[in-house]
Amino acid sequence: MGSPARRRFAGAVPAGLVATLLVGLLSGCSDGAAAPAATASASPKPSLPVAPGGTFGYAAARETDPDPLTLNEIFGRSRFKSKGRSYKMTVREMEKKDCKNAVTGEKLQKALKAAGCNQLARASFHDAKGTVIGTVGVANLKTSKGAKSVAGAGAGKERKDYLKPLAGDDDHTKELGDGEAYAGGWTHGHYAILLWFQFKDGHEPKKAELKRLYQAAVDITDATVFPALDTRSVRGGRG
Repeated sequence: MGSPARRRFAGAVPAGLVATLLVGLLSGCSDGAAAPAATASASPKPSLPVAPGGTFGYAAARETDPDPLTLNEIFGRSRFKSKGRSYKMTVREMEKKDCKNAVTGEKLQKALKAAGCNQLARASFHDAKGTVIGTVGVANLKTSKGAKSVAGAGAGKERKDYLKPLAGDDDHTKELGDGEAYAGGWTHGHYAILLWFQFKDGHEPKKAELKRLYQAAVDITDATVFPALDTRSVRGGRG
């Protein structure tokens, strides 16, 4: 099981979106009329909500992004394309409370528990020909620090801690877990994105073939997981 290449931290909060959100809040509170003069008996006014700073905004911690994930939110697209490459989702499920059942390896299980995992969503996909198959998992942790610990658990030349592949009932993803794979993890704020990607026939991927597995992982998460987490960075999962 090869160790993963490190992906960029996808989903930084665009400064323009945060600015637009704050401008909208401010403009919605003013109709152009002059503000009334303050008096000693006036009740204090609540301050306007301000989005947290930093790369991940609200999604930096569960405290500012408390709403639970849903499968429709992060894995709502069953078919999609990325630069001409087609993919299909075949199965999905949500592990609640005891996230350890969705992973393999004591170190990763302990990291999930220490990070306060309360959800781990998984979905499996295949490419157009069914040659590349894989499972993507999203773990909901308390903090960004915890997410980094989970994503990095077990990293090394031989990874022994990894996302448990979720086999489907179709002719392609039913082979998940049978063979050698690219396994690893990325982060987005307090979420850890865990990966298992392999070839359907289970052969050990050569260096050039690892790029193909990695590209599939990027294509799929860019079309599903990261847009949803980008929204949480700006809105805190509140629609």
